Amino acid sequence: MVESQEIELAGHIIDSGIMTQLFDRVMDMGGNFEILVFDVGKKKTDPSFARLRIAASNKENLRSILSELHRLGARPREVKDVHLVPAEGNRIVPKGFYTTSNHPTQVKYGDEWITVEPTKMDFLIVVDLENKTARCTALGRIKKGDLVVVGEQGVNVSYPERPRESSTFEFMHGTVSPERPSETLIAKIASEILDVRKKGGKIALVGGPAIIHTGADKALAEMIHKGYIDVLFAGNALATHDIEYNLYGTSLGMDISTGKPVMGGHKHHLYAISEIMRAGSIKNAVDKGVITGGIMYECVKNNIPFVLAGSIRDDGPLPDVITDVMAAQDATREHIRGCSMVLMIATLLHSIAVGNCLPSNVKTVCVDINPTALTKLMDRGTTQAIGIVSDAGTFLPLLVKQLELQCSCAKK
Repeated sequence: MVESQEIELAGHIIDSGIMTQLFDRVMDMGGNFEILVFDVGKKKTDPSFARLRIAASNKENLRSILSELHRLGARPREVKDVHLVPAEGNRIVPKGFYTTSNHPTQVKYGDEWITVEPTKMDFLIVVDLENKTARCTALGRIKKGDLVVVGEQGVNVSYPERPRESSTFEFMHGTVSPERPSETLIAKIASEILDVRKKGGKIALVGGPAIIHTGADKALAEMIHKGYIDVLFAGNALATHDIEYNLYGTSLGMDISTGKPVMGGHKHHLYAISEIMRAGSIKNAVDKGVITGGIMYECVKNNIPFVLAGSIRDDGPLPDVITDVMAAQDATREHIRGCSMVLMIATLLHSIAVGNCLPSNVKTVCVDINPTALTKLMDRGTTQAIGIVSDAGTFLPLLVKQLELQCSCAKK
């Protein structure tokens, strides 16, 4: 027996590719669609509206299809209030709970749409009926009695639309560039950075140790010194090798200037960690004159917060590294709040971790020498990212060059 349900979509659903995605997903999942109403906006800024009937061979198949379309912003013609079920215990949630995307979300209750704050991926929604608020809540933060949203009834997702203004993120949205970075492309990214700064937005950088190994540390330190970066996300490795280079001129025991191993250099990163432990923290080491330059030095001197998240493979680690993964998640979410743009440079795992904390409207640039790393980031949900295949040692110095060039031109 064929099952069907009518759904509606509104907004810039044509030029944003939402309708095409909808058609593809319905057919890929073995369903059918019938367009009942399709009002196309007459001007570029006019929204469009569509009503469709989605059909499938059985209820289970239809439910699966509608769940996929829900993520694209589709909703039934008759929207009922959200279904709330109290959690039976701490970290024990009702079956069928709703999990969030990184797109703006609202829930309907008592004929009122409540915005879910903040926008986060793979969270649950807890509704406070007394204060009429809804919040994204991690599974591990659920408390007994929390009213948890179950199912997709009464939940509305606003799928991101194509940027209306002309920008790098308009013509490269959700793509990976297989080419080496051209000055033209990097100039556009520099322009985006300057535009974000002009509007008072925050810029975050997620960095891996390859920034040090490839000699791009000076460029990143300069960006921090000149106020282009507002928060740094990394692991133990970037900070350790940055400090190692400042103390011993090596990174992983290699002389950066010659690319050759130094006798006994394989121990330098452990010596570096030991010196910071002796000082008590990276900030103390800077204040005492132990560290005199580099990325972490500029962060301390310019009051730029940094979140160093630990992993099972860390040496030491440095005293500033957060080894509790839940605490590291909380710190990341706290400092990513309010960011308008994120640069992810040569670190797949940290990029995915930070990407999962980002709303879909945050401009995201991911740079990695391995093109599969960029694809994996997008496959994990950070679909708004643009990917550039390049090593950090090429990208960052060129970006600094473009930033300085455009700033000089603006002053003339």
